[in-house]
Amino acid sequence: MKKNLLLSTLVLLFAFQSCKDYSKEVTAKGEIELISPQQVYDAVYSEDIIQLIDVRTPEEYKESHLEGAQNICVTNDDFNEKVKTLDKSKPVYVYCNQGLGSKQAALRLKEMGFTKIYDMDGGLLMWKERKLEVSN
Repeated sequence: MKKNLLLSTLVLLFAFQSCKDYSKEVTAKGEIELISPQQVYDAVYSEDIIQLIDVRTPEEYKESHLEGAQNICVTNDDFNEKVKTLDKSKPVYVYCNQGLGSKQAALRLKEMGFTKIYDMDGGLLMWKERKLEVSN
């Protein structure tokens, strides 16, 4: 019994340590980083020009979006074609409603060779919860 408990504990510790190391590695390489709405806000209003992509549908984009965002819907067939117009050497910020679509977009951007990808945690819903500005 004690042997099984010890073995289970060691397996769990190893699993948690593996996850911890991987997240540090991804952030260190600058591939995809999950950032807060406040961090995106700071980037939008403190840097000259950033590549900010709203990956929701055009209808959702028209309803409200972040200032300076361009709409490249992740579910449209032309997503890859439109993304090719972006500069791979500069950071790309992506967001959606809750975070699922932006995660998908971030992974696709990574596959296409982008190296500095920032995915907004919680999407536009969390942005609005924080009472940050949106454009209509």
